[in-house]
Amino acid sequence: MRLLRLLTLVLAGLAGAPAVAAAAVLVLTAGGATRQFTDGELLASRDAATLAVPHDPSYGGAMTYRAVPLRALLSALPPDAADTLEARATDGFVAQLSRAVIEGAAVPWVAIEDPAHPWPPLPGMTVSAGPFYLIWQHPERAGISTEQWTYALAALTAVASPVQRWPAMTIDSSVPADAPARRGQKVFIANCLPCHRLGGSGEGTVGPDLLRPMPATAYFTEAGLRALIRNPAAVRSWPAQQMPAFAAAIGDSEIDAVIAYLRYLAARR
Repeated sequence: MRLLRLLTLVLAGLAGAPAVAAAAVLVLTAGGATRQFTDGELLASRDAATLAVPHDPSYGGAMTYRAVPLRALLSALPPDAADTLEARATDGFVAQLSRAVIEGAAVPWVAIEDPAHPWPPLPGMTVSAGPFYLIWQHPERAGISTEQWTYALAALTAVASPVQRWPAMTIDSSVPADAPARRGQKVFIANCLPCHRLGGSGEGTVGPDLLRPMPATAYFTEAGLRALIRNPAAVRSWPAQQMPAFAAAIGDSEIDAVIAYLRYLAARR
């Protein structure tokens, strides 16, 4: 695709005609139907509005976007009984958003980057959050995780919940409802599953599988694993590192719950 676009630009230049960039496309699938929306269509939509975001977790500050409500986009598709919406990015990041979250007190929007007025590069990167970016209005009302803001968004698909799709990552019914591992499963799905798989369970490809071929709890001490989750760069660092620090996003008790969940899955193997 990149080669084809480059060839198009070269040929257009040779012909003396101005090159026209291909429109960015967002794909939505639900109820057995698929709709494709270009950036131009969404920017011109009657549902589009200017939305100010006081604390954008990806940019680390205030941002203003032209965006359309996600619920309005979903209403253009047939009803779907699936309880989860999978948000897939172009870089291998795949967030699982429950219908309860989508339809809750926090309001999800799809921000559209205007090719004529591109957004700034993300901190420490050479690319912006575009061409599409799943953002939230009033995220504090529903405890929206920073990992539920999906930049470089490419597709949204109605699917079954993670525990239904991947039974191997579920907590056994015999485990008490108040067990830390059960809480850890919820925290992991919201914050870690977008990048990491668990013994092959999951869709994310940004980070390593945390159970296969060896469980992370086998090669990290508990203190090391806790420090890694809080601030990965303080434990190990390299130029291509992508994992963010979660010190401000999740508390100590939630980190402990994630570790309990990973230990539970490792022991069950």
